[in-house]
Amino acid sequence: MATEHITTALSEGILTITLNRPEAYNAYTTQMGQEIGGALDRADRDDEVRVVIFTGAGKGFCGGADIATGSVSAGSGMERKGLPPGGIGQRLFESHKPIIAAIHGSAVGVGVTMTLPMDFRICAEGSKFGFVFTRRGLVPEAGSSWFLPRIVGMTKALEWVYAAKTVTAEEAKAAGLVNDVVPADKLLDRAREIAREIAQNTSPIATVVTRQLMWRASAAPDPFGALKVDSALNLELSKGPDVKEGFTAFREKRAPDFPGRPSKDLPALFPWW
Repeated sequence: MATEHITTALSEGILTITLNRPEAYNAYTTQMGQEIGGALDRADRDDEVRVVIFTGAGKGFCGGADIATGSVSAGSGMERKGLPPGGIGQRLFESHKPIIAAIHGSAVGVGVTMTLPMDFRICAEGSKFGFVFTRRGLVPEAGSSWFLPRIVGMTKALEWVYAAKTVTAEEAKAAGLVNDVVPADKLLDRAREIAREIAQNTSPIATVVTRQLMWRASAAPDPFGALKVDSALNLELSKGPDVKEGFTAFREKRAPDFPGRPSKDLPALFPWW
């Protein structure tokens, strides 16, 4: 499928999605959101895709919503084809495949909030994150009022969004917003290192199920739902070929070759929510 506001490339089981409007600092548009949604739909169906990396072309990751196109937030146009009712935040949250954000330059507004439903955030030295909504008369979007406090804690989240702060890479690392801060020329190398570790060593089915289990269970008020669900999932998974291969590979001291395919072999309990 041809795209205009993103590019995609698949290698070693890693799908790299590049925000591709460098002349506009990769400003987010409704079309970009639709193209991202389509790319994630295809990734969910494609067993060759194990991990997704997001990055930006040119000098920065994303300078926020492109007001010139009417996209004042990630929710603009979300009712149109290509995005679920909750917009880009919901689509990223629902992804079957783990997602890594490789961020350089600035990530402002939706440029930062769209990374919150992703699983890892790696940034280049000198990167900045702008939670500028209240300075624009807006509220934090893309579900960030749910995601951000879970990542950095409520106190830090309130400090950042009330004051519409611009956060440095070092502040972001200290607060847990980003996993690593690396030299700019090592950014994609580090993101791919994390992605390869997942792609080469883990069960595709277990990874898909684990992503949803971790995100959804961590927001529950108590552990009882998770205890019930994970037990039922493991009971079913233990009867499948991936568990046998995982233990055999461990005993034989070799890399596993899991036969399960998420496109057709997910547990009957999935989705359980």
